[in-house]
Amino acid sequence: MKRNKILVVDDEHLIRWSLEQNLKKQGYEVVTAGSGEDALRLAREEQPDLVLLDIQLPGISGIEVLEKIKDYDEEIIVIMVTAHGGLETAVNAMRLGAHDYVSKPFNLDELSIIIKKALETSDLKREVARLRTETKKSVPPNIIGDSRHMKYLMEVLDKVARSEASTVLVQGESGTGKELVAKWIHYSSNRAEKPFIAINCAAVPATLLESELFGHEKGAFTDAKTTKKGLFELADGGTVFLDEIGDMEMGMQAKLLRFLEDRSFRRIGGGRVFTVDVRIISATNKDLQKSIEEKTFRNDLYYRLQVIPIFLPALRERREDIIPLATHFIEHYNRDFNKKVQGIAGMAERMLLDYNWPGNVRELKNVIERAIILGNDETLLLEHLPLEIVAKASPQAGAPMSGFRLPPEGVDIEEVEKELIRQALEISEWNQSKAAKKLNLGIDAFRYRMKKFGYLK
Repeated sequence: MKRNKILVVDDEHLIRWSLEQNLKKQGYEVVTAGSGEDALRLAREEQPDLVLLDIQLPGISGIEVLEKIKDYDEEIIVIMVTAHGGLETAVNAMRLGAHDYVSKPFNLDELSIIIKKALETSDLKREVARLRTETKKSVPPNIIGDSRHMKYLMEVLDKVARSEASTVLVQGESGTGKELVAKWIHYSSNRAEKPFIAINCAAVPATLLESELFGHEKGAFTDAKTTKKGLFELADGGTVFLDEIGDMEMGMQAKLLRFLEDRSFRRIGGGRVFTVDVRIISATNKDLQKSIEEKTFRNDLYYRLQVIPIFLPALRERREDIIPLATHFIEHYNRDFNKKVQGIAGMAERMLLDYNWPGNVRELKNVIERAIILGNDETLLLEHLPLEIVAKASPQAGAPMSGFRLPPEGVDIEEVEKELIRQALEISEWNQSKAAKKLNLGIDAFRYRMKKFGYLK
């Protein structure tokens, strides 16, 4: 019977040793790492079933390690461990895919129960995922938006999906939904029943990317203990999505260009030539023309990739889509968190519309998720929004008020002021001077308001 393997990641030697001894007694196979870099290497080499991951690590943080592990293998169970707990950290870790979250000092017996339950569900989750993949209908994801930008985009995507174009380049700022567009093209095409496989070129080390894409033969290099099929081979008949193509190393770009010529390749260390039928959809938030000028991206590869170029507009360029998107995310997180938020209050809606959304749709989605988690009302209120949105969406001191509109139902200005004081204190970790500066108030005026609203005795 296979023993479950656990990777313990902590920069304190005594904790690693203690956990290793305890877990081995319970019958687990254990490997340990003292840094984020070692953790990422061992996660790939050892392929653990579960990772106990400290958030506070030298070099790469635990949160960064969590993101990279999940990019590599979503099915690895990760339990975060930290001596610096907090709601925001917990929400962030869980959102990024952590299975659970425990704080130091932890009880070894309780931790053992958490690990056991997590591993007991692992096989079931894998089986459910397999069955879903086999039985789900291949339908395109929902793209929200009725603005002129999105209407035009959908016309273009429909033509691309119905075409036999073998390479598509999707460009746009971070968070605009490039992978969503790639999935829509795939699942709206005659390739829909075949695999859609995505890889983030920036998240995989250059030395491993070739193996990920083309595969390798057993013994091709030191750690090649078995033959491995690459993504192009696995996706034959379907689509490969190369995200962050602008970060691909120049040597790898040359190899990708050769593959694009006739869709043929050899596995690393092998002599057999494989030919596949895959559509390549690439994406980047970089200006590739500028990268070409800077000699970091190949001119010939650029023109090969952008047979069909698609540009995604930033959210600030299609503000009429903000509220429909927010409503869509509210419905989504109502289901996920068993909430019953029915709408958005006028002032909160005004702030969402006035904010510039540098993180685009992804940022809006995160804001709505946070609001649903932290709120207990049936309406999304101003107080549920992060202070930076309220502050940046509101007119600056001394600026004209023409861009700001009072909602028809009005607002309780005392409640708005109280909420701004609370949020300023929270993000300033209750440092009164810092909080006062965030609201452009003198310290005496700020303290007066703290007393007024019961934040200061």
